[in-house]
Amino acid sequence: MKFIKILFLVPLLLSLSTNVYSDEPLTLSVKRLKMETALRIAQAAIIQCRKEGVQIAVTVVDRSGHAQVVLRDVLAMDITLPISKQKAHTAMAFNSDLSQIEDRFTKPFQVAKLDGLIISAGGVPINIGGAILGGIGVSGAPSGVTDEKCAKAGLAAVAEDLEME
Repeated sequence: MKFIKILFLVPLLLSLSTNVYSDEPLTLSVKRLKMETALRIAQAAIIQCRKEGVQIAVTVVDRSGHAQVVLRDVLAMDITLPISKQKAHTAMAFNSDLSQIEDRFTKPFQVAKLDGLIISAGGVPINIGGAILGGIGVSGAPSGVTDEKCAKAGLAAVAEDLEME
């Protein structure tokens, strides 16, 4: 009986071992935004918000959710800094414009209630060609609609260059 079990296991073990030693690469190449690109995004967001007559803070996070660039316009309130970072991180994590998911988490104790997540318009993922490169968060305008417009202006400033790369 034991001999029969071993006979069934041998082909399984051989098939597993051939997969382990295949010619496929063992690592992945991951694209990351250069600091200069993240800075272009943030500056374009601030320029757009100034055109709207508001001063904001903008944070660009990398694909791990770490702040890469943080800018606060002269008169933007201090509270806009952590909010912009949380919006950027949340947009990156959910890979969605936050305005599209504002009504998604309405019950107590759902995912969006975790510390560090803000589900409020003004966060936009940086997703180019199906690759999530990070997120943009804007805070300080009187409405999330304006925050999001500024975040999207930041993305638009580099989107074509990123797509062509």
